[in-house]
Amino acid sequence: MPPFRRKKAAKSFPVKVCTLDAELEFNLEWRATGRDLFDLVCRTIGLRETWFFGLQFEDTKHFISWLKLDKRVQDQCVSQMPGTPFMLLCKLYPEDVAEELIQEVTQHLLFLQVKQAILSMDIYCPPEASVLLASYAVQAKYGDYDESASKPGMLASEDLLPQRVIDQYQMTPEMWEDRIKIWYADHKGMSRDEAEMEYLKIAQDLDMYGVNYFAINNKKETDLYLGVTALGLNIYEKDNKLTPKTTFPWSEIKHISFDDKKFVIKFVDKSVTNFIFFSPKGMNKLILDLCIGNHDLYMRRRKPDTMEVQQMKAQAKEEKQRRQIERNKLAREKQLREAAERDRSAMEQRLLQYQEEIRLANDALRRSEETAELLAEKGRVAEEEASLLAQKAADVERENARLRLSNIKTEEEKVHLERKTREAEFLTARLVEESEKRAAEAARLRGELAAARLAEKTAKEKLINFLTTSSTSSTASLPPGTKCSTVPSSLFPSTCSLPAELGEGRGDGRGEVEVACAGGVTLHNGAPETDLNSYQLVPDDSDPHIHRLSLEIEKERVEYLAKSQHLQRQLESLRCEFSVLRVTRVAFYEQL
Repeated sequence: MPPFRRKKAAKSFPVKVCTLDAELEFNLEWRATGRDLFDLVCRTIGLRETWFFGLQFEDTKHFISWLKLDKRVQDQCVSQMPGTPFMLLCKLYPEDVAEELIQEVTQHLLFLQVKQAILSMDIYCPPEASVLLASYAVQAKYGDYDESASKPGMLASEDLLPQRVIDQYQMTPEMWEDRIKIWYADHKGMSRDEAEMEYLKIAQDLDMYGVNYFAINNKKETDLYLGVTALGLNIYEKDNKLTPKTTFPWSEIKHISFDDKKFVIKFVDKSVTNFIFFSPKGMNKLILDLCIGNHDLYMRRRKPDTMEVQQMKAQAKEEKQRRQIERNKLAREKQLREAAERDRSAMEQRLLQYQEEIRLANDALRRSEETAELLAEKGRVAEEEASLLAQKAADVERENARLRLSNIKTEEEKVHLERKTREAEFLTARLVEESEKRAAEAARLRGELAAARLAEKTAKEKLINFLTTSSTSSTASLPPGTKCSTVPSSLFPSTCSLPAELGEGRGDGRGEVEVACAGGVTLHNGAPETDLNSYQLVPDDSDPHIHRLSLEIEKERVEYLAKSQHLQRQLESLRCEFSVLRVTRVAFYEQL
């Protein structure tokens, strides 16, 4: 046999242990007991309040079982399923969470387990309490409510309410979220452990909190439920797990035992009849184990704390005080930081405000410069426009002056024309008057001329008669052979021409007055010749008076016609000038 022999490596097997927020994997020795595994898990997570917890697993018969600490792990029907995980769960519930729970890890594990039981509806919770518990759960997970960081729908994806409560009311996830946020905002300043403790304080008052239910039958084979709690045993009707039909406190129970499926509960008071019920064969050991554990813990609470518990409480108290100091310090630092953040935000806001004011000032300065340039440009344009307007005004003024002068001239011309018109009218009236006078004079002269001609005619007739008579008598008295001479007819003109003015009474206006005379007078050669001119019987043009009268009448007629024509021309000229003045005045008014 060699002096040194290598020790054989101990056989081991993998074990997976799950908590509600973590997953642990270990390699256990083949001979390791349940306590070895349990202590390993507790040391790993720092759990010292081990009496509340146990390792739960599902055996080969698909029954829920708790790992026995005094037996090997391999001997507890798990060897055929090496990958079966163990769950670290609260096996025995405390009566008062605020008084009994010492460690924060214990409180956290119990919080997670109770929360899961409520959400999975293993524990009935009313809707109002569900919303309040959900707000504490959100506070424990996310911390203080921050409205700026809170996004719509943030809580809608979280599993916060039992499905029974959601189905009970016709509300949208957003409506549930709003109701939870109302309570969530009230928990500001609460730490995670405080929020979890408040959650557990409310949850421990629920009817189904800390109750392990088992289906049983009484002697009459009535289906009932047995509830194992921290305070005793409860008997429930099949349809009501909330209100127990019968309650057996641990202080009244003396002994519990089972034989196959039969359970017997003996009481301290011997006068009370033993309570007998029947349970499935696979559950009787589990029921007895829970009864023993809850009874032992019940008795332990009513005894003075052990040194270990006292040390744990002292350490927990110191830890709480330290955490409280740290929390207060953190709160002060948080307040200071928030104040500093507020100051910083205020400074940043003021800086942004100043920057904005500077930007606005620069913009205003730039706009003012642009405005100044624009105003300067407008000023130049205005000056140019002013000069143009001044020039136009001067032009207009000159035009106005010209128009005024033209108007004055027009007025003067108008006055002159009016004066000329009045003069022309006066001249016309005078000419008309003179014409009337001349017409009257011409009529008088015509009358006189007619009378003269009539007298002349009469005289001529008398003369002719006289001459004829004298000639006849003389011829008869003459001797034969005496010659007679004939008075030429030229001495007696047959007609006498007069101006038209003297013949106006005849109607033609330009005819001649004819005086008929005899064709001639036959004179005898023997008789003495008679000088007819000496008698002035024949009207001769050489008569100065009649000739002058005829010339004056003709001259006046010509002058009258010339003046009439001149007056007509002046009137036409005046009409043209008046028309020009009207057109000029209308154009002048239109320009004004």
